[in-house]
Amino acid sequence: MTVTGSLHSFDVSTGVDGPGTRFVAFLAGCPLRCQYCHSPDTWFRRSGQRVSADSLLTEVRRYERFLKVAGGGVTISGGEPLQQAAFTRDVLRGCKEMRLHTALDTSGFLGDRADDGLLDATDLVLLDIKSGVPATYRKVTRTGRLSPTVRFAHRLADRGMPIWVRFVLVPGLTDDRANVDAVADIAASVATVERLEVLPFHRLGAPKYSSLGLPFALADTPAPSEALLQRVHSQFRDHGLTVY
Repeated sequence: MTVTGSLHSFDVSTGVDGPGTRFVAFLAGCPLRCQYCHSPDTWFRRSGQRVSADSLLTEVRRYERFLKVAGGGVTISGGEPLQQAAFTRDVLRGCKEMRLHTALDTSGFLGDRADDGLLDATDLVLLDIKSGVPATYRKVTRTGRLSPTVRFAHRLADRGMPIWVRFVLVPGLTDDRANVDAVADIAASVATVERLEVLPFHRLGAPKYSSLGLPFALADTPAPSEALLQRVHSQFRDHGLTVY
């Protein structure tokens, strides 16, 4: 019997969620409550549609030829896909059977749920490191701990798996020099990290909070200035990281 999961939505995008043009499946449900989250509508599984792995793979097959020609593949995102590890594993396996490049977009907080079968079907991990100072990580996520992400990163490296680290730069929240250096130290200690992407904070998700009747903690926070972006990029490069 095929495994079922809660799917919030899917999209086809270029240059955002891995190499090439990607079919991106956004799963519903996440244990973290990041202050800067732009998709609060994916926090709960009940916000998604119950689908089987086979039915999602049928949707992927509609784009299979195009994805291959475009040098892309499939990314499983969220929410947090490792909250639905069995479903994620079966979808990734099906994509590999189609010979599509696969990527897993995760915070790593639930990394212990990713069994070897899931990782065997994954070509690339997009690892969101929310912060490098544990107290700041807790402040950002409101519910999470940093150590599971670090443990997961080193497990991936031990398997020789490519990692793209992602870090959201939020003025007044994640931009402290010590916090940035701590993220850099973590990334630089993981041998298979290929690049680090600095994602500037934005408020595009604010209307979703309003429609859900939720407060948006960063409603008055500006996007990072060019000077701040340059400083943070420089900090990461000083640790020998390839920065985007």
